[in-house]
Amino acid sequence: MGFHLNSSRRAVAIWTTVAAFLGFAILQPSAYGLEFPATTSLTLPAPTDALAGQGYLTSKVDPEIAPIEAALFSELSSSATVSASAMSLVSSASASVELARTPDGAREVAKILMDDKYDWGNGQYSCLDELWTKESHWNYKASNRRSGAHGIPQALPATKMDSAGTDWRTNPVTQISWGLRYIEVRYDTPCKAWAKFKRSNWY
Repeated sequence: MGFHLNSSRRAVAIWTTVAAFLGFAILQPSAYGLEFPATTSLTLPAPTDALAGQGYLTSKVDPEIAPIEAALFSELSSSATVSASAMSLVSSASASVELARTPDGAREVAKILMDDKYDWGNGQYSCLDELWTKESHWNYKASNRRSGAHGIPQALPATKMDSAGTDWRTNPVTQISWGLRYIEVRYDTPCKAWAKFKRSNWY
């Protein structure tokens, strides 16, 4: 009888200790005293032959956070698309500059710019080719030491090309862009500019 009583007391003491530890654990605040809602739970589906005994971790989406996450994802995706487009343009511009560093490449770039920005036609391109072949042989480094004219269109003074870009000394596309605009404003078409050159040896 005494042995049974002692066993009962020991059992009560053990369960009391366990209950105390459980209560302490439940009341203990989470990380650094801050309460965070649980967002992950363990879901146990009904056992099947293939999935018996397996569990799956599933995330519960907070309905208040979901719209914010969707908007952020959309913004990031849009930014990535814009960045990709910008990079593509930069890459294309760089390729055009490199191409135009050779006379044949400069002719090709000029033809593309004419077709894109000016309604002049193939006949006008032939006049432009004649004009700039006489002026510089389509060499973006060409410089007239006597007059100071410079580049493919032989701008005089060379600083006029600042209106198209301050990189005119090293960028043949800037020179071509300025030259085409100059011809349009001053002579209307390349053939009229070429006619002026044949009469005066300048345009």
